[in-house]
Amino acid sequence: MAVNGKIQALNNAMREAIPHMRDAASGNPSAELLLRVLKFSSGASWHVSTPVPIENFSWTDLAANGVTDMGRAFSMVAEQLRIPPMESRALPPVLALISDGQPTDDYASGLDAIMAEQWGKRAVRVAIGIGADADHHTLQKFIGNPEIPVLQADNLESLIQFIRWVSTAVVKTASAPTASTGGESIVMPPPPFPTSGVAGTDDLTVW
Repeated sequence: MAVNGKIQALNNAMREAIPHMRDAASGNPSAELLLRVLKFSSGASWHVSTPVPIENFSWTDLAANGVTDMGRAFSMVAEQLRIPPMESRALPPVLALISDGQPTDDYASGLDAIMAEQWGKRAVRVAIGIGADADHHTLQKFIGNPEIPVLQADNLESLIQFIRWVSTAVVKTASAPTASTGGESIVMPPPPFPTSGVAGTDDLTVW
């Protein structure tokens, strides 16, 4: 991300979402919710390198800089979807992509690497576009399902709503017992209706 206001909004939204993720995990004791985070700008690196149980997870703020090396990020995710380190039998991972711009490297080969892995194909993939410059075409290709739309966040409140939805409703669906069978596609819960921006209010400033 290149705009400080958007990256700070993402930092705020992640901190807001953590208590809701913990509540969702406590309501589903049969599944362990682990999180890891990869950041990408000029290059890509793990922001949270090892899977952390949500009970122990805390958010360290990201900073805005560089370009959008999304393809490199996809390739690094694909490496972690191999068996091993992934187990051959498990609940499908949830891959949430958040971007405010267009990829500046070869995202297609990185996405192909994800889809070449069993857990890449079976993953629940969702995407959030932040602001008017988000590339919906690329984000939709990442999702790979025309029935699941790109979530368009145009202000802080809608970003918080969408991240909360991904981290609670979507995670609950992916961690349901039927999700481990590898059979039919997972039916996603409907996303929240985004809050519209209102000029002059801090939380609802339109990007």
